[in-house]
Amino acid sequence: METHEFDVVIIGGGPAGCACALYTARADLKTIILDKNPAVGALAITHKIANYPGVAGDISGGALLDMMRDQAVAYGAGYQRSQVFSIDVEGPLKKAYTPEGTFVGRALVLAAGAMGRKASFPGEAEFLGRGVSYCATCDGAFYRDREVAVVGSNLEALEEAQVLTKFASTVHWITPKVPKPDDVYSQQLLQMGNVKPWNRARLLNVQGDIMGVNGINIKPLDQSPIELPVEGVFIYQSGSKPITDFIHGQIALNPDGGVKVGEMMNTSVDGVWAIGDIRNTPFKQAVVAAGDGCVAAMSIDRFLNRRKSIKPDWDHT
Repeated sequence: METHEFDVVIIGGGPAGCACALYTARADLKTIILDKNPAVGALAITHKIANYPGVAGDISGGALLDMMRDQAVAYGAGYQRSQVFSIDVEGPLKKAYTPEGTFVGRALVLAAGAMGRKASFPGEAEFLGRGVSYCATCDGAFYRDREVAVVGSNLEALEEAQVLTKFASTVHWITPKVPKPDDVYSQQLLQMGNVKPWNRARLLNVQGDIMGVNGINIKPLDQSPIELPVEGVFIYQSGSKPITDFIHGQIALNPDGGVKVGEMMNTSVDGVWAIGDIRNTPFKQAVVAAGDGCVAAMSIDRFLNRRKSIKPDWDHT
């Protein structure tokens, strides 16, 4: 298998990986982005972005990601469409194994994201990014004065449903359980005037057309299926899971499954950083992921050049 040598190997081509590559390439570090598929990440499948700083108006997530990738490449970063199936982090040189060869770097960055959950319901994959979402904080504002549905009963679902109550005319909450009276989060949600609970119910399918989602079918216990005319479906059935299967236990994880990092995005292994949604941060925003990438890149520059402090990208002198 062919070996490719770099200063920095970045696994993942989302906003975190692209931002990191931009900064490491500018620092004259030979950098490669290994991207499994540029069309399937959380940002890539987002239909519309309206709150990314410096980008006026609406833009699709895919278009914004293209801009980020092109900018990193313009500054000298390499880009390789390739899936990493395993890594080796022992020793000073870190290895990423792919069908296209072994990529070796003095620094390794884990930026694979958190789209590990597979679609569970008919229509979910088809309308992902066109009415189906996993992030109310990202997409809630697009459903102002519209009906939406939240599917799930975990804490993430409850918190995201609270966000949607600020925008949607009605939030249909589909949960397989009956909320307990002592569950503070559930009771807070039920007190919202625009929340319609569907207890002991399950989602059957998501419906739509070329314009996107226009309804769902649910099945309450002991009742016939019911069709709800919603335009947005926020699914938290299992939560989005950090993509860490290629790590094979070599890096410490948090109890929630995210990669454990320090203030500089450094992991439990020297020479390895983790950025973006693979950390399972609650702030699942492109700008936060990009910030992670910047922090990691400056830390990498210090690490590889044995600096005692961070070298600023600019100063006022």
